[in-house]
Amino acid sequence: MSQGLGWDFFDAIYCITLDSRPDRMEAAKEQFALAGLAGQVEFLVVARDGENPERGIFESHQRCLAQALAAGARHVLIFEDDVIFRGCNHERLDAACRFLRDTDAWDAFFLGCLTNGSQPTGQDAVVRVRYRCLSHAYALNRPFAERLVKKPWQGIPLDGFIKAEGGHFFALRPMCAFQGLASSDNKTVWLDWLRTLFGGLARIQQGNEFYHNNKKLVILLHLAVAAAIGLFFFARP
Repeated sequence: MSQGLGWDFFDAIYCITLDSRPDRMEAAKEQFALAGLAGQVEFLVVARDGENPERGIFESHQRCLAQALAAGARHVLIFEDDVIFRGCNHERLDAACRFLRDTDAWDAFFLGCLTNGSQPTGQDAVVRVRYRCLSHAYALNRPFAERLVKKPWQGIPLDGFIKAEGGHFFALRPMCAFQGLASSDNKTVWLDWLRTLFGGLARIQQGNEFYHNNKKLVILLHLAVAAAIGLFFFARP
């Protein structure tokens, strides 16, 4: 597969969509066109698992991986149909993919997610991350994909499963893929209300990324503000 614009690193690209939501497939196609992926993404159309949506999500991602592995793919890129692209810089994506190509070991590469921390790698376009959640735009290296595709459903959401099974995680800097306003199919649907309260997942993801990529600066600024407030109150006659 050869898309150029940095996407040619990925041998197979999928988007998971529900058969009951053709509108979301069309919206995803528009987003892929904006990102330079028009006609390059294979859609996996699935039925919603009414009994256990989390299981349905898990097994849908496994189906994508199984198809890609059977076709001989080395690097598999998976999207969910509520993906939104913002600031997709193809030069930085290409630089990040060249870094992955030269890296001895990587499990997953995220175009968008929430993390518990990040570290520089020496390549400005990619950071090493401690993955937290949001599996709406990510790539897996073949060895890690082979491990995940064999795992039976154990009642653990996909996010938790990826986090528990892998460890060599990287992300594009800055990330370019975000989740839209569609509600979650996970059981923790109460989070949708909280996410909306804070401006939606896109804003939360941007804030999370900025904090972890600039943690020292953020802490120093807070300390400076606290010191200034302290001086104001305690230096007054």
